[in-house]
Amino acid sequence: MSDPAAYTPPAVWTWNKASGGRFASINRPIAGPTHEQELPVGRHPLQLYSLGTPNGQKVTILLEELLALGHTGAEYDAWLIRIDQGQQFGSGFVAANPNSKIPALVDRSGAEPIRVFESGAILMYLAEKFGAFLPTEPARRAEALSWLFWQMGSAPFLGGGFGHFYAYAPAKFEYAIDRYAMEAKRQMDVLNRRLAEAPYIAGDAYTIADMAIWPWYGALAKGQLYGAGEFLSVHEYTHVIRWADQIAARPAVQRGRIVNRTQGQPSAQLRERHDASDFQLRTQDKLEGQA
Repeated sequence: MSDPAAYTPPAVWTWNKASGGRFASINRPIAGPTHEQELPVGRHPLQLYSLGTPNGQKVTILLEELLALGHTGAEYDAWLIRIDQGQQFGSGFVAANPNSKIPALVDRSGAEPIRVFESGAILMYLAEKFGAFLPTEPARRAEALSWLFWQMGSAPFLGGGFGHFYAYAPAKFEYAIDRYAMEAKRQMDVLNRRLAEAPYIAGDAYTIADMAIWPWYGALAKGQLYGAGEFLSVHEYTHVIRWADQIAARPAVQRGRIVNRTQGQPSAQLRERHDASDFQLRTQDKLEGQA
């Protein structure tokens, strides 16, 4: 790895397949499918193609919350997309999401399938479809959507910025880590100040804004993201920690956060979800016990 201080960008950038660190084998500077692979379709109206990352957890948490409210139309099949194996570049997935990122949702409840991609768009689509977790009064709706879009714009700095250079880059660069650590802490302070004013992100009610923000910033506040809790002094953000614990105690959140998960304790991995009983019968520890 060259000294970053000595690097001079060339007049025209060219792709070096050998660079890129942990994800070099799947990263590329072009879009589109790399291979033919149709997506499976289950029996429920909603078909989710995802992975249990923070972005994937947002959607499964909302779906489980909708089911807990009695919205039977929110029943869903959650299919695992292994991004480390390049499955997001299969032709079927690219048809569902041209950007080749998880999650992607296909709603088959109507005459024609509707595709929805980008996690924030999926949250908004489902909240509007079922009339839940998104206020209808203009000022409260604006507050919830403002925080939802705050998360969509901020998390890339936390994940692709801080997380990449702190945890995944093939070498440690002080400038990059310092730059993104500063931004991560600024974002946590934004949330901490907001949550000092209200029990939930958008005010008095639990909304899709909480569901979007919790998997990223709640995990960070609890020291569960990138192993960076001590480095970022997350104990300082007491209001975020209070809120993170409050969200984590919700049964629907506990279910949603393990769907399509492939890491951690086997009992906290439900790699595919096709029925409510799967949480009791088909977590990874159960499947390994049957083998």
